[in-house]
Amino acid sequence: MNIDLTGKIALVTGATGQLGRVMTRTLAQCGAKVAIHYMSNAAKARELLQEIEEAGGQAMIVQGDITKKEQIESMKEQIREQLGDPDIVVANAVVQYGWTSVLEQAPEDYVSQFESCVMQNVLLAKAFIPAMIEKGRGRMIGINTECAMQNFPNQSAYTAGKRGMDGLYRVLAKEVGAHQITVNQVAPGWTISEKDRGADDLNDASYVNQVPLKRRGEDQDIANAVAFLASDLAGFITGAYIPVNGGNVMPAI
Repeated sequence: MNIDLTGKIALVTGATGQLGRVMTRTLAQCGAKVAIHYMSNAAKARELLQEIEEAGGQAMIVQGDITKKEQIESMKEQIREQLGDPDIVVANAVVQYGWTSVLEQAPEDYVSQFESCVMQNVLLAKAFIPAMIEKGRGRMIGINTECAMQNFPNQSAYTAGKRGMDGLYRVLAKEVGAHQITVNQVAPGWTISEKDRGADDLNDASYVNQVPLKRRGEDQDIANAVAFLASDLAGFITGAYIPVNGGNVMPAI
């Protein structure tokens, strides 16, 4: 049984990032038309666009700050004009910052994480879900993290942002479910991506010894979970937080 997204339109935010590139390629390989979002890495966006088009896929590029309503609205209009209204929205972008203790973390870091983890998803929902309601179907997929369950030192801003995202997704899933729109989260662990391959510590014992599968996940593992949730195969799954981390964290019932 193959995942077939032929005829579907997908937006991936942060599509030029390490995980975002593989998600975007995978959705395109499954047949979806994809909107490649980037914030500042225009060269990587063009490279990804060319790769998808050379493989026979259809894609476009959109640029914008995912924490700004007017920029997301502009992205929506560009995508509608070139591809149509997205059936699938993958919220992958996140603002990067330095991790330190609560007492030392700058207050603006908490604001930036709230904006990228929570407000990004609020603004994406407001922009794209109305068209999904009209179609009577849709997929919203957020990239969360295993950190949201671990509560390790020095991760307070990131954890707080992702915890807020989790609450938003669970509420949204209940609000839009009657329209056959599913709202789910994929939560990666410490994942091997393009920048890591060839390094000596891909399966560093300090991490993998606590993982039941005794290895780190690959970026393709995350992309596979996203593609599954985007497909009709996952049509009866909503409100889920799905760790893709080899069992390193296991949500309680």
